[in-house]
This record gives sequence, C-alpha cells and structure tokens, in this order.
Amino acid sequence: MSKLSRKLFWRIACMICLVFAVSFLVNTFFLPKYILYQQKVNLAQLTNFMSNETVESLIQTEGELEQQYNVTIVSTEFVKNPNVLNDVIRTELNRKGITLAKFWVMEERIQDLEHGKTVYNLYSQKKLNTSFLVTIFRKDNMVFVVGDSIAHTDQSIRAVNKFNLYIAIGAMFLTLGLAWLIARQIIRPIKELANNAEDISNLKFRTTNIKTGDEIELLAASINRMSHKLEEAHLALEEKNQNLRNFISDISHELKTPIALIKAYSSGIRDEMDDGTFLSVIDKKTDEMSQLVDKLLHLAKLQNEIYAMEYFDFKALLGDVLDNLEVAIQKEQKIIEVDNSQLHHPIVRGDQQKIRIVLDNFITNALKYASGPQIDISLVNEGERLVFTIRNGFRTLDEQDVNHIWQPFFVLDHSRNKKLSGSGLGLSIVQVILDKHEAPHGIHAKDQEIAFYFSLAVGSE
Repeated sequence: MSKLSRKLFWRIACMICLVFAVSFLVNTFFLPKYILYQQKVNLAQLTNFMSNETVESLIQTEGELEQQYNVTIVSTEFVKNPNVLNDVIRTELNRKGITLAKFWVMEERIQDLEHGKTVYNLYSQKKLNTSFLVTIFRKDNMVFVVGDSIAHTDQSIRAVNKFNLYIAIGAMFLTLGLAWLIARQIIRPIKELANNAEDISNLKFRTTNIKTGDEIELLAASINRMSHKLEEAHLALEEKNQNLRNFISDISHELKTPIALIKAYSSGIRDEMDDGTFLSVIDKKTDEMSQLVDKLLHLAKLQNEIYAMEYFDFKALLGDVLDNLEVAIQKEQKIIEVDNSQLHHPIVRGDQQKIRIVLDNFITNALKYASGPQIDISLVNEGERLVFTIRNGFRTLDEQDVNHIWQPFFVLDHSRNKKLSGSGLGLSIVQVILDKHEAPHGIHAKDQEIAFYFSLAVGSE
C-alpha cells in the first residue's frame, strides 16, 4: 500500500472510530433521558387536554385517548384513605393488563390531589425490566391516572452499541479497499506530474495530458504552462549566452588587430626601423580603439539613460539628416528617393536626438551596402503610427544573417573589411533606441533587396 493509501485509510478509520465513540456515548448516556423526556412531554400534553374536558366526556372518550396517545388511563372516585385509593387504582390497572409490583400513592400526594395539584411519579419494576410513568390529577370528584410503560433501555442500548461495533469493523475493511482504490486513481496522475517535474528540473521540458476533471487537472495545466515558459526562458538564456560568447569573441577580434599592429610598430621604432610612418599608424590604431570603446560606452548609456520624449516633425528631421549626409551620398554616387505621398501626419512622439541617430545609422548602412545606385525611403501613415522604411539592392542574404543582424559586432561582410563593415555596433544601437521607444521594427530581405522599417506613434504638437 502506498503512503497516500495508508494516510487515507488511517484518516477515514479515525473518523469511523470517532463516529462510533460519539454514537456509543450518546446511546448510553443521553438516549434513555431523551426517551423519558419525550414520554413526559406526551403525558403532559394529554393531561393538559384532559384537564380542559368534562368528567363525562373523559369517561366516554377514555378508550379513544388511550389508542391515540398509546397510554393507559384509569379513573375512580377520589377518597382520602390511601389504602382504599391505591387498591382501587391497582385493580383498575390490573383490569387493563397493567400489573405493578410497586405502586403506591403516598398520603402527601393524596393531599396534593385534594388541593387540585397534579402528581407525577415513576415506578420502577425491576423484575420486569420496566418502569411505569404516571400522571395523576383530580377533576371534580374523580381521580384520573394516566400511565405509560417504559422499558429499561440498558439491554437495548447494549444491543445497539454491539451492532454499531460490527458496523464499525465492517467499515474498517471497506475503508481499506476504498482507500486503496481512491489512492490508486489519485496517485497515477500525481506520479506522472512528479516525473514531469523531475524532468523539468533536469531541463527536459515536456507536458502531460491529464484529464481528471478536478484540481489535479488544473495543477497539470499549470505545470504544463510552467514547462512551456521555462523552456522559452531557457532557450532565451541560451541565446543570450551564445550572443555573449559571440560578443566576447568579436570584441576580442576587434581589439586584437590594432593591438598587434601597435605592438609591431612599437617594436619597429625600438629597433630603429621607423621610416617616418610608424607613429602615424600607431596613432590611427589608437584612435580606432578609442572610437570602439566610445561606441560601447554609448551603447551602454543608451540602455540606461532617460529619454526626452517630445513631439517633433519626423519629415523635417529626415530632411535634416539627408542634408548632413549629402557629401557622403555624392561620394558613394547614390541616389536617395523619398516617397512621402501617403504621409498626412508627420508629427510623432519620441526623443528627437535618438531618432536622428537611428536615421543616420539606417541611411549610412544603406550607402555602405547598397548594390545598386538607388536607395528608396518611404514615409506612410498606418492608423495612429508613422512607418519609416528604407530599402536598397543587396546581395543574397542568408536567413542566419537576418536573425543575427541586430547583435553587437555582427557585420554582413564576413571578411570584416573596415571600409565596408565598420564596427558592427550601429544596428545594435538602433535596436536599443527603438526598444526604448517601444517602436516596432524589423527587416525584410527578398529578391536581392533588403528593407529596414520602424514605426512611431503619431501625435500633435
């Protein structure tokens, strides 16, 4: 038997024992008193009724009252002599089949009757294992005796208690079987849930299909949801760990090359091999590392600083950014076409300086990577948002590149040619800014064309 079966058995068994003990005590100590009380109440009601009737009426209806109340009623003329009165009453009782070994109305009680009081008494008949409860009252010149036999309840109570004991023993065995069956039905799904929880603790995320229609099914559903969410969190953590490893590898690569060059050129100067250009190379590489560190600090700062949200003209901001990049556009021999024919509300809410950084990065990347001469920008109002999209021709883009394009130090040019790839932090900075604005953003790559987009909430000044 399982632990749950034993627990159910002992708890139910204790309940049965408690019920039996209470029943035994009630039957032994309270049941006789309750029976006597009920019979007293019955006689009191009958006596009260008879007190309000005439003597002639009581004598005529004596038999009917006996049957109705299941009692014995005798009547006789009232006499003050105890011997005479007791003999007459016993004779009348014997005539109705009531033979009493002990029955005597005391002289004091006769005096009470003489003064109109009602007499109550209980006469024990030990040999007969009964008692006779009587109510005696006087009406006019007649004495009425109303009696009811009460069987001694000791034997009956012992029989009832013995029968209850047999019931309790049988219930014990029945409880054992029921506890085993109930525990078996409960343990199966609980054991399955326990195994599932053990698997989850070992990072084996799975779900169970338990249909019990009770709280166990609700628990199973909760564990299934927990397993699903833990799996998602685990995968996200694994992805973040992988990104961190890639980040460490990328930043190590970014810093290793200039450090190696600085060391090499420093050794050349020490060995007097300098042709007059070594210091300029060292200075250039130092600037590159400084710029890289500044970008990393800028990226960390963007994640924590408070943004100054305001309403501004997005169209005007885009025009200003394009004006500042005019020289770079001409140098790269590109043509940027801006389509704002579907723009009706150019006012958006955001940090204008941070959105300027976003636009600058998107346009700079397009100038750097566009395979064709044209770059298309569109501004469209969609509902309560302004959607910015920039697209340009591009070589075939791997799906893996699309999934990692927002990661720090990831560059589309895997050769990491600095003239083409840059530091790989631009889009990471863009993502941080857009996430802070809660701005939906993404990338589409199809048919050798790449498009970046984001949207901002439209507002009014």
